[in-house]
Amino acid sequence: MQATAAAKKLEAGTKPKAGKAGRPARAVARSNGAASTSVERHQNEGHGRRLTMAFEALEAFPALAESRDRLLAVISKDHVATADIVAAVESDVALITAVLRLANRAQDGRGRVDTAVGAVELLSPQTVQAVASRVRTFDFFERATVWDAAPERFRLHALATQRAADRVAAEVSYEARDRLTVTSLLHDVGKLVLLHAYPGYPSQVHRGARTPEERIHQERRELGVDHALVGGVLIRRWGLPASLATPIERHHNPEAEGEAAFIRLADMLAHYEQGARVSPSEMLQTARGIGLGPRELRRVMYELPSSPSQRQRHVDPCPLSGRELGVLQRLAEGKVYKQIAHELTLSTSTVRTHLHNIYGKLGAVDRAQAVLIATERGWL
Repeated sequence: MQATAAAKKLEAGTKPKAGKAGRPARAVARSNGAASTSVERHQNEGHGRRLTMAFEALEAFPALAESRDRLLAVISKDHVATADIVAAVESDVALITAVLRLANRAQDGRGRVDTAVGAVELLSPQTVQAVASRVRTFDFFERATVWDAAPERFRLHALATQRAADRVAAEVSYEARDRLTVTSLLHDVGKLVLLHAYPGYPSQVHRGARTPEERIHQERRELGVDHALVGGVLIRRWGLPASLATPIERHHNPEAEGEAAFIRLADMLAHYEQGARVSPSEMLQTARGIGLGPRELRRVMYELPSSPSQRQRHVDPCPLSGRELGVLQRLAEGKVYKQIAHELTLSTSTVRTHLHNIYGKLGAVDRAQAVLIATERGWL
């Protein structure tokens, strides 16, 4: 509850004291009296303006050009699958925030959208295409924006955390995996705010800190806020639901529960995967809080670097009739036309007709591709 209360104060305009990276309030307000109070108030106001300007700058945070182009390529296909659009949207911070924000505005108070699945189902592919076409882009080899290489560095850790979160969720059969995919991707979005607000962030602020826990402590000590808290405020400013903001602002709390604990553990695993230092005791404590024991945690840590999520997304309704699906299922089992015809009490020519229709509905050129498409989309 403390993080939520602090977030509301920050969002409402009660500004905490700035530290060294923001030209520290504590350094200029040592003495007692009215002069000290006036100086501190001035520093706090400057701190608030920094954060406000950074929040506004995030409106133009760019998507990776390759991510945007892949999403547009998916939507341009003759037989576009919702699951493919969802996967493309979930691959990029700017894309997922743009689509979620539009979906929540479209709802106009009739319920909150906190997954890419829900957003893409609410919006048409043409609308998603329009959103992607308007988003600003970043290319690693053509750095011409105020963000320099930050989008690429941020994206790599965000995707590593997203992958780790989904692996952990699969291990404990967590049901809200679609939402966790979003919160884990956006968990460090507050770092982008602090990066824009304070030129000394993160190098000066994190100086000497080795683990995520030590770095978050340094942020609180030097800036009066931390990136998790700021990230929750930003998510709310964007009009996104509390089901996304709350886990993000709490994910560095040692007592984190629920989805915040999943993100906390996934963040540690992502740092571990990338060769950074993490606290074994903190990791194990967090894992136990979500029902993951040492044995299961070791398995996740061992498999993680080479275990991208293979989760099937049951998003698109199957376009095949029950009989067509029966024919395709038997094709997947390796049966020939005569066997299929015998089992389904059909003529061989009818089986061929069904196959022709299946290919047309799936956009497949042969039986192998038809089976692959149906399997990937969870219909077989």
